[in-house]
Amino acid sequence: MAWSTLTPPGVSMELHVSNREKLLKSIRQHLTDSSRPLHGVVLLQGGDEQTRYCTDHIELFRQESYFAYLFGVIEPGFYGAIDIASGKSVLFAPRLPADYAVWLGEIKPLSYFQEKYTVSMVYYTDEIVVALHDIYKGSGKPLLYLLHGLNTDSNNFSKPAEFKGIEKFETDLTTLHPILTECRVAKSEHELALIQFANDISSEAHVEVMRKIRPGMKEYQLESIFLHHTYMYGGCRHCSYTCICATGENSAVLHYGHAAAPNDRTLEDGDMALFDMGAEYHFYGSDITCSFPVNGKFTSDQSLIYNAVLNAHNAVISAMKPGISWVDMHKLAEKIILESLNKEDIIVGNVDEMMAERLGAVFMPHGLGHLLGIDTHDPGGFPKGMERPKEPGLRSLRTVRVLQEKMVITVEPGCYFIDALLVPAMENAKTSKFFNGEVIDRFKKFGGVRIESDVLVTTNGSKNMTNCPREVSEIEAVMAGASWPLKKT
Repeated sequence: MAWSTLTPPGVSMELHVSNREKLLKSIRQHLTDSSRPLHGVVLLQGGDEQTRYCTDHIELFRQESYFAYLFGVIEPGFYGAIDIASGKSVLFAPRLPADYAVWLGEIKPLSYFQEKYTVSMVYYTDEIVVALHDIYKGSGKPLLYLLHGLNTDSNNFSKPAEFKGIEKFETDLTTLHPILTECRVAKSEHELALIQFANDISSEAHVEVMRKIRPGMKEYQLESIFLHHTYMYGGCRHCSYTCICATGENSAVLHYGHAAAPNDRTLEDGDMALFDMGAEYHFYGSDITCSFPVNGKFTSDQSLIYNAVLNAHNAVISAMKPGISWVDMHKLAEKIILESLNKEDIIVGNVDEMMAERLGAVFMPHGLGHLLGIDTHDPGGFPKGMERPKEPGLRSLRTVRVLQEKMVITVEPGCYFIDALLVPAMENAKTSKFFNGEVIDRFKKFGGVRIESDVLVTTNGSKNMTNCPREVSEIEAVMAGASWPLKKT
């Protein structure tokens, strides 16, 4: 029998009002510091519905993230503006055809959107030119601050707003993006409440998967259990990302679960499972990974690798606080994993020498974690002037920032046995001496372990927002039927 102690929380538009106020404060400060007048209009274009290729099949719409951050609008086809001088916020809604009411439901009046989204004014999108001229109180052509900048995770650029008549305005494509991105880095209490709910329902769903898993099942059946739980009990229609439900050797495929590797293997007794899944609620997401044996009992080799990763995970969370370098946290995780492997003679030699040769990247090729919020890989990881490191492992970091209060960042160390990395490293003159070939052979088909939690940086430390069984004893108890959290004896 499925269960849940949770109820989807109500969402106050105060969240988006305060996000807009934060942007206004930041952009006004920037303009003052650069001796520019405090006028102009921030203009963003929301997302549009997409059809599947040339068909009329409409994909389920999810709002563009920057637009969602500022306005909270769930419908497609909107624009949003904020007047810098007055602070007034404006939405522009699409003018819907009469037959919308036949096929898609009631056509809402503009007043509905004004009330629903707590904005100053609402117009139709075909009134943008006139309305923006009316709002703008500066001299000359009205100035629009448009969103255009690089996402350092995807290497894609934000799409600046486009509309008929834009040539009647001055446009600035460089100011807004870095300021708005930085606004998204530190989370408000409203945002943290939603991220916490996404974590709570996702943690619960991971526990449900642990309870239901059995050898002989398909990986997609566990994905289905997770998705059902988060939607049924959490109202989470969207997932933060494509679920990774990897077992056996698949658990060494870092982004398994995509269309060419579709979570379809049959689970075997003795496999390790690596399940990386997170629900999204009102745009805000979670990103959680649990690793455990399919049959509910760790072998000595499984607990060895698992505890190496768990010790790294726990050490990083204990060390996190404002002012700490994320690069140092990545290296700390690597070092703890290498020390554990060294202790068990999987690798041999001096761990500091291994660190110097970047051996950690052979076992953990990805970065330790990333900012989390409206996007799974939330932007702001590389502000202007911060360079991506070149060394193996470190070049996969999604941020090199120093931690600051109210950041939410994932802590996701892993240890994997990936032939594509192990074979070259074992043949390389500088690194071959570190490998104990006989023991490594024992782990050739092992796959990998990742443990991932979403962590809030607090005033003088950190708070783990994820609540899943982590210790070997906890996992084995829950998989044997114990309630979670475990009852203290």
